[in-house]
Amino acid sequence: MRATVIYGPHDVRVEDVPDPVLVHPTDAVVRVTHACICGSDLWAYQGVAKREPGQRIGHEFLGVVESAGADVTGVKPGDTVVAPFVWSDGTCEFCRESLHTSCPVGGFWGQPGSDGGQGQAVRVPYADGTLVKLPSGLGDADLVKILALSDVMSTGHHAALAAGVRKGGTVAVVGDGAVGLCGVLAAHRLGAERIIALGRHDARTALARRFGATDVVPERGDEAVAVVRELTGGQGAHAVIEAVGTEQSMRTAIGVARDGGAVGFVGVPHGGSAGVDIGDMFGRNVALRGGVAPARAYIPELLADVLAGTLDPSPVFDVSVDLAGVPGGYAAMNDRKALKVLVRPDGGAV
Repeated sequence: MRATVIYGPHDVRVEDVPDPVLVHPTDAVVRVTHACICGSDLWAYQGVAKREPGQRIGHEFLGVVESAGADVTGVKPGDTVVAPFVWSDGTCEFCRESLHTSCPVGGFWGQPGSDGGQGQAVRVPYADGTLVKLPSGLGDADLVKILALSDVMSTGHHAALAAGVRKGGTVAVVGDGAVGLCGVLAAHRLGAERIIALGRHDARTALARRFGATDVVPERGDEAVAVVRELTGGQGAHAVIEAVGTEQSMRTAIGVARDGGAVGFVGVPHGGSAGVDIGDMFGRNVALRGGVAPARAYIPELLADVLAGTLDPSPVFDVSVDLAGVPGGYAAMNDRKALKVLVRPDGGAV
């Protein structure tokens, strides 16, 4: 089959790789119909996050089950399924507590020895604990909406929950990438009255308003903190979503938080903890929660809203390519010519 591999900074290729096969009786093999490129993939593309030359890449996908091991009972060949960005057994103590990302036998798609989502097929370990079966007969538009649940929408939701977004509250969202925009959508879904989106790219901030943002702040750093505080009568936001992962973004997030508020951080950290001022947080009773989103725990709830027609994160996909177009998709996202690239491995480029 064909799949996306990474050799080094700015060196992503689509190559022939071995077809996935069942290894354990708990495995399934899924033929990928929809995948995408994540903003976190760009850290590897830029050389900030290290990868082994020739390592697979991509962690968001859905598709059709082609084969299932003897111990798999939840899905069967022919079923359409969506995969969260981490596999898990669904039975350990952490999975039972809805923290699938801490499953001792879990892992991330594309890690050495595993298939990546940006390919024609994927071997799925622990299929029953990982895959979410979808209703039959869904059209392409619904499948694209559901694809966003595999990571970015679930991650935005995780950040909103970690930040304590509540009905009638004020929320600030630091970051205008796909996760930040899904954080806006999540805050709106949870009933926030005021949502302040921090971003400076017109197309993205327009989408933030479409998703429910009431205010847009293009400033950065101390200037952004000052503007948000001015907008909130000097107090700051009850809940803050941090969706970037840099020192500056964390400083901004903590700075715009209201005393007694919380920051939900989901931006993959690049810069250590230098942006976290424990003394400032202590004095103002600002909480910090978040981390890797347990998407498997959130997908069923969010899926119900997608199927009901009340949740649609699909506008984050603004470019579509086939598998051969994936390297160009990385370049487009890296150059900010695309927000999030949808991949249809067997065609569908527009």
